[in-house]
Amino acid sequence: MWMRGGTSKGGYFLASDLPANEDERGQFLLGVMGSPDPRQIDGMGGADPLTSKVAVVKKSERPGIDVDYLFLQVFVDEPIVTDAQNCGNILAGVGPFAIERGLVEPSGDETRVAIYMENTGQVAIATVETPVDEIGRRDVNYAGDARIDGVPGTHSPIPVEFRDTAGSSCGSLLPTGNPFDEIEGVRCTLIDNGMPCIVMKAEDLGASGYETREEMEAEGFADVRAKIEAIRLAAGPLMNLGDVSEKSVPKMTLVSPPKDGGAVCTRSFIPKRAHASIGVLAAVTVATACLVEGSPASEVANIPEGRKKTLSVEHPTGEMTCVLAMNDSGEVESAALLRTARKLMEGIVFA
Repeated sequence: MWMRGGTSKGGYFLASDLPANEDERGQFLLGVMGSPDPRQIDGMGGADPLTSKVAVVKKSERPGIDVDYLFLQVFVDEPIVTDAQNCGNILAGVGPFAIERGLVEPSGDETRVAIYMENTGQVAIATVETPVDEIGRRDVNYAGDARIDGVPGTHSPIPVEFRDTAGSSCGSLLPTGNPFDEIEGVRCTLIDNGMPCIVMKAEDLGASGYETREEMEAEGFADVRAKIEAIRLAAGPLMNLGDVSEKSVPKMTLVSPPKDGGAVCTRSFIPKRAHASIGVLAAVTVATACLVEGSPASEVANIPEGRKKTLSVEHPTGEMTCVLAMNDSGEVESAALLRTARKLMEGIVFA
């Protein structure tokens, strides 16, 4: 099944329909997407990292969990398929897909789907609308009034709650234990609250932080991109990620003061291409960085009062709202976001 999940798009497969061998599965998915090729002309990929993604789903045997979800990023112009990260956008389609494929039975007008994210061992709860249709059966509803930036039109809301995401890939929220580290002469926060990220002030890299995606991809931004990649390579071992030269993490985010009434303005790289918006779990992680005292993000962000904080994370095509709940120690204990998804097609794909 091909679905849009959040601001991404990709193939959703039952685990039983893919080769069990990891190498064979990777070769199959490269063929499906048409990689490596900048246009992905011989496959289903859309010539962009955001449209070259895969969800592998199966019924879970874990107590209290409905389905297990493995995310795979298929590189566009390199023969790489990696499970080194989660994807919170593709995650938005996992609940509807699980119901469509009979892995989860609808339980009312709304069905909560507990999803174990195999990449990092965390749990997310997605709430999917499943009203009674015209012939009296409950089915996934994709139509509605919910709107998310980066996606045209409106759709049914899919709230997604994340739990216990701190240190998902790096072992701890701040793998170096510091609110910031200086790398290549730039103050950076190395942080992981669901997505390994490096958060830096845009001005410290000679950028405004308000560039368009096209401006960040242009030749005039090449020196900044080279600096960002140098920081990423140096930070990999510090984040317990090892050599990241061929990995899709950590994600790189430039922050600046908000300009449209939000909490912080972001410009992201995933990790080398400029992002049209920002990833779901990256937004959670960057929002968390804003709450780390002494971090570069905290110096430019507008932070609301109270233990439950709603932070609007601005990005090139709009904003993403994160709701962070704090515990008595001032640590983030849960995060929730609003996503939408849509089924695009189902059938047989050839590699």
